[in-house]
Formats: sequence, structure tokens, C-alpha cells
Amino acid sequence: MNQILVTKKLYVTPELKKKKKRYKIQFMISIFAIVVLFSYYIYAEYDRNKSEEVSQDILENIREKQEDETIRKNERKVIVVALSEEEAQQAEEQIVQPQSTVNMGEYTANDGTNYTTESILNIPSLGINYPVLSETSEELLKISLNKFWGPAPNQIGNYCIVGHNYKNGKLFGNLSKIEIGAIIELTDSTNTTIKYKVYDMYKVEPDDVACTSQLTDGKREVTLITCSNYGTQRLIVKAREE
Repeated sequence: MNQILVTKKLYVTPELKKKKKRYKIQFMISIFAIVVLFSYYIYAEYDRNKSEEVSQDILENIREKQEDETIRKNERKVIVVALSEEEAQQAEEQIVQPQSTVNMGEYTANDGTNYTTESILNIPSLGINYPVLSETSEELLKISLNKFWGPAPNQIGNYCIVGHNYKNGKLFGNLSKIEIGAIIELTDSTNTTIKYKVYDMYKVEPDDVACTSQLTDGKREVTLITCSNYGTQRLIVKAREE
């Protein structure tokens, strides 16, 4: 038994000690790198969720304005009913006839940042429902969908919307699952919702912007744009008013 111990000890050479030490250091570095990457992933996910909360707050703010507008409209109708026939006709012309509008303008977040919304995009089949901010930038893309190009929402032309493709399904994370014939709903500041049907989807290189063309033959169109293949391409979804 003593001989075995001595023999085993003879194999623990200085070179082997150096290798063990080197492997130990490499192992510790690997553990540290994993912890850093995992921490970054958690923070990134937290940051995305916090940003998405702002977009949902904007939606809630718009819904409250819609409800207030509906209440005011009903109150006006009650007043009109209580008037004489002649007075009711005059009140109808002055109060009820103007088109109801919902202010999708500026929303101030808790941190004091102002965001300007000009439409709401809803894709029922995918559960996508976000405000569309009127401008686009790296910071705004973290918050919600952005208008990339085109006319005012629901006007003749090609209304282009861009959004991030997050793996957790936020924003346009599930857009690749959309099917030809799916319905896209776009609500503008007059609270008018127009339905668009998807007629094409394809991928292009990042610098290919042909999808933003305004040659729509006098029709209303919506184009959705997001990243694909780890940012090396762009997924394009085209829809036309039904």
C-alpha cells in the first residue's frame, strides 16, 4: 500500500500542478463569464418588460380618453332628447354631427419622457396590440412600434410600421407566424378602425427599402417591417384594405 502511495505521488509533477492550476483558473473564468452573461440576459429581459409597460400605459391612456369621449357623447344625446324638436335639431348640428376624435397625441411617462402616438396596430390572430409612435429611433423602438414611412394612418398610400423582433414574443416577436389572409386592424386618431388583409410576406436585405413604395394604385396599404435571421435580413408583411 505504501508503494502505491509513493508511486501516485511521483506522478504529481510540477508540470501537472501547473496544468491543474491553469485548468482551475480557466474553469473560474468560465463560471464568471456564464454569470455575467446570465445577469445581462436577466437585465435585458427586465429592460424590455419595463419598456413594454410604457407602450401598454399609452394604450390604457388612449382607452380612457375613448371612454371619456363616449360618456360625453352620450351626455350630449341626453341633452338633445330633453330639448324641443327645433332646439334638438340645432343642437344636433352643433354638437353631435362633428366627428368624434381621440387624442393620440403626447403621453408623458413617469420618467417625464414624452411620446407621440398616431395610431394603434392590432393583429388579433397573433395577440399583437401596440400604439404606433409617430417617429422612429433606437430609443423609441425599445418602447413600442414606430412609424417608418408613409402617409397618415388609414390614408391612401403605404403606411409603414417597424418594430423589434424579440424572442420573448414582445412587439413583432411573433410576426413571422402570421399567415396570408390574416387581418390587421389600424385605428387612427378619429377612432376609425380599418381592416387590412395580408396578401404577401417575404424577406429582404437590410438596405432594401422597396417595400416602402407609395405606388399603391390609389389603395390603402400597411407594411410591417422587422428583423429576421438574427438581424441579417428583414421580414416584410404586406396588407391591403379589404
